[in-house]
Amino acid sequence: GSMLVFLFSSYACAAVGRSAQAVVNEVREQFLQRPGIMTYQEKPDYNRCVSMVAASALREMIKPGLLAVCSPVAIGLTFRAIGRVTGQELLGAKVVASCLMFATVTGILMALFLNNSGGAWDNAKKYVETGAFGGKGSEAHKAAITGDTVGDPFKDTAGPSIHVLIKMLATITLVMAPLFLD
Repeated sequence: GSMLVFLFSSYACAAVGRSAQAVVNEVREQFLQRPGIMTYQEKPDYNRCVSMVAASALREMIKPGLLAVCSPVAIGLTFRAIGRVTGQELLGAKVVASCLMFATVTGILMALFLNNSGGAWDNAKKYVETGAFGGKGSEAHKAAITGDTVGDPFKDTAGPSIHVLIKMLATITLVMAPLFLD
């Protein structure tokens, strides 16, 4: 159960990275195709970027969504079969319940960590930009930008989505509970 939280978080952070890279490539392409954007003589195609991000968000969350839906079912049915062979008729239900319990506890702690650390990295960059530690352009600013690049997916995507993961695991486990009994 605990592993599901970390795997889900890694899927979410990787999805943000892939989506962001697609937007960066699109913006670079628009700069090449429309040089007037840099001189404010042409407007960029904002709609293309927005539709790209929306489509990417939906596409990239398929894998984390399947993880949340399929894991409790696979775990419960697998251990139900093992319980049948070993003579432990409630093994499937016990294992999927413990999976839910550990995912919930780990998920709450991980969500707190991701939300707070992501916010700290974001605020560190803002603090350096006020002139602290050499201000903009300094080595501290470069490091803060790198931290903010990691912090944004933490506080905006992975942290908040863990709450959805916990609710999804609980709902699927409760709805499918009769399948896990022998």
